[in-house]
Amino acid sequence: MCGITGFFGDGDQNDLTTMTVALAHRGPDADGYFVDTQNRIYLGHRRLTIIDAAGGQQPMSDMSGDVIVTFNGEIYNHIALRRELESLGHRFKSSHSDTEVLVNGWRAWGTGLPERLNGMFAFAIYDRRDRILFLARDRFGEKPLFYGDKGGTFAFASELSAVAAHPRFGRDIDRLALKKYFAYGFLPGATALYRHCHKLPAGHWLRVDLESRRVDSEAYWTFRLDADPALATRTESSLAEELRSHLETAVQRRLMSDVPLGLFLSGGVDSSAVLAMAAAGQSTEPIQTFTIGFDEPTYDESTFARQAADAFSTNHHQQTLDLDACQRLLPEITSRLDEPIGDPSLVPTYLLSGFTREHVKVALSGDGADELFAGYDTFTGLRLARIVDAVVPHKARSAIRRLADLLPRSDSNLSADFKIRRALGGLTYERPLWNPRWLGPLSPEDITELFNEPVDIETLFEEAVAVWNDNPMANLTDQTLAFYTRLYLTDDILVKTDRASMMHGLECRAPFLDPDLVDFICRLPTRFKYQRGERKWLLKQALSGLVPESLLQRKKKGFGIPLTTWLRGLPSVEQVDVGADLDVVRRFERAHHEGHADHRLFLWCWRVLQQQTASLTDSHATLPRDASAQANV
Repeated sequence: MCGITGFFGDGDQNDLTTMTVALAHRGPDADGYFVDTQNRIYLGHRRLTIIDAAGGQQPMSDMSGDVIVTFNGEIYNHIALRRELESLGHRFKSSHSDTEVLVNGWRAWGTGLPERLNGMFAFAIYDRRDRILFLARDRFGEKPLFYGDKGGTFAFASELSAVAAHPRFGRDIDRLALKKYFAYGFLPGATALYRHCHKLPAGHWLRVDLESRRVDSEAYWTFRLDADPALATRTESSLAEELRSHLETAVQRRLMSDVPLGLFLSGGVDSSAVLAMAAAGQSTEPIQTFTIGFDEPTYDESTFARQAADAFSTNHHQQTLDLDACQRLLPEITSRLDEPIGDPSLVPTYLLSGFTREHVKVALSGDGADELFAGYDTFTGLRLARIVDAVVPHKARSAIRRLADLLPRSDSNLSADFKIRRALGGLTYERPLWNPRWLGPLSPEDITELFNEPVDIETLFEEAVAVWNDNPMANLTDQTLAFYTRLYLTDDILVKTDRASMMHGLECRAPFLDPDLVDFICRLPTRFKYQRGERKWLLKQALSGLVPESLLQRKKKGFGIPLTTWLRGLPSVEQVDVGADLDVVRRFERAHHEGHADHRLFLWCWRVLQQQTASLTDSHATLPRDASAQANV
């Protein structure tokens, strides 16, 4: 797990070093540089050593020296790919480096390389002979990759701040990106916060022709639900057995490591499933599991985690924290995010990652299961949405929403009044906008007021509309699954996990995102995910008899913080120089604190943005004096 960066065009070694140093937290073990001044190519790397400590230094070249790669991630099928490449005549310098598979794989398969990879990755390959710069990102975007293209210079990096550290680029905030941030609670799709910058979308590659300067991008994989009629005729027990087999294989693949490894454990279905599959191939050493507990009962899951740990006799580590004390960490955490994330569970994820890193370098998580198996409360709320949509005219829905706003408000985690208001909030819009409106901090009307200018709804929600239109005949449950998987998982959950873990130099792996497992899940008819009001139906069947039944049937709690209470205890919001009306922000804040409205998500998003913009002047790293001597030319 590492940080990568580089550029083609204007600049020098000092610019490259500045960009690379900005990623030091992602790779605390080593750095590396490659410079081809004649062709104006600069590649940088920060390394967190997980596999092949002696032979995995980067940037790495093939035997000829003509193909050079800087790589962030893990390739779980690298041994099989190495054997295939060796059979084709390719030679390797290292004993078992997954990075070296990429340079030889490029020679063998070209742009077809990414679709052969089972792993989480973001990499850049420089082909000196064909004068091509090639970038790729894994199927779900577990590993981030940003790029900028401006004035004849193309730059890329694992984090946006490293791109912005190049003098050709800056931190000029894109106004549409900001509106999307407040509409979704995250930056969707290719959207990046700064002008002239973009995210390479998950499952995409990008190619720069260094002669013509032409930039091409293409999706090599897209998540799509495509129910297989043959699976519909099989018994639930046989499907559960096959799911269990895929999940066990996925977990065992991700236990590959040359350094200590452990598991995040909440005691929920997802993390318990990962633990059960890890235990199936367990050696004599007990598995290490890690849990953060909280002193506030409605947010604490440590009792359930202990039950799961006891069931599998793990070496369990638990830390109980005072949630009010955690509030003091907010400026530290949010100022280091690189791009704003409107997900308050960032805080406990950060704390868990730090606690886990005290013991291990790699952790497995249950990320992805909620999205793939309809695990969120939203899926239960779809019943109410269907009823309202069928019997209530559009003109009357605003009145229903206003009635819901009159419900007594609770500060408890995932309270009923919160769920009802969120569920009804989107129904005043067309169906393609339901999901982002159920999730997002502000409505289009609120955004218009905040920025004092009209917004084009189709442009604001173009990513959600594109997901909906990709399969317009799908049922509402599948449309919601697609939205959560293609947007919320990729651009919120995985971003949060990546940033929180990499702040501590911890690698986090998600077995539920294994390509073979996902392919099987995509072919399952909807009823095997959500059946008779029960979420994660087939997953629970697959775990029956392996995981204690009390854990399989427990109510979902989520990984949250007492946001409403915390917000009341913070100083009043401050101005952020983004063209927004501070009077509107403070009016929203007063209404929230007085209990007249629920603006917790917006106020969190604003404070994250406020903290990040305030920290920009302190974000420039100091260069090592011998930076230029570290480059390979």
